[in-house]
Amino acid sequence: MATQERGLATRRMILEAAGAVFSERGYSAATVSDVLKRLGLTRGAVYFHFASKEELARTVLASQADIPTVVRDIKLQELIDLGLVFACQLTRDPVLQGSVRLSLELDSVGLDRKLPFRSWVERNQEILEQARAQGELRPHVDLKETAELLCSCFTGVQLFSQVMTGWADLETRIRALLKHVLPNIAEPSVLVQLDLSADRGLKVGAELSALAEAREAEENDR
Repeated sequence: MATQERGLATRRMILEAAGAVFSERGYSAATVSDVLKRLGLTRGAVYFHFASKEELARTVLASQADIPTVVRDIKLQELIDLGLVFACQLTRDPVLQGSVRLSLELDSVGLDRKLPFRSWVERNQEILEQARAQGELRPHVDLKETAELLCSCFTGVQLFSQVMTGWADLETRIRALLKHVLPNIAEPSVLVQLDLSADRGLKVGAELSALAEAREAEENDR
């Protein structure tokens, strides 16, 4: 078990270093040697976990699909929380930062840059389907159209925030986006129950951390 945990920790270290390199240099300019310099590991140690720069990049690119969420009774709140957690994590997670750059970079030749966008649209649509089943959405809402709109608007907002403030105001801008979108899709009785408070992202992040610690403690007790 200890060997497995060390392997997972090393893999995570490699991904964080790779994410930082891709975020700073982009796919074409980045090299495995750049990642090695940050880690102080041998080339063999990296290739034990990842066979190539391409595999590293694909894994970093796919990391956006791993954003956690907390299941909520009100599904539109779950959708809000997912976006705000992403905004909070993006400011401090080098893997996520690398994924964002790779997904937006036109010269990421050989990478499926559509992957994170497809995963976000599918995830948004799944939550919206659950929201519709619970009567949270207004009758006119087109689920796929709304899921794609949220993804594309979110992409534009995070890019604008990165350029203007280095993501320092990303959560604020995401809340502003949702304040404009939600009244057009949510039933009024649901809209008044939704929490878009300034510290919502941090609260949900703390909740996720507590849940992860509880799961870890439970596994250690087995």
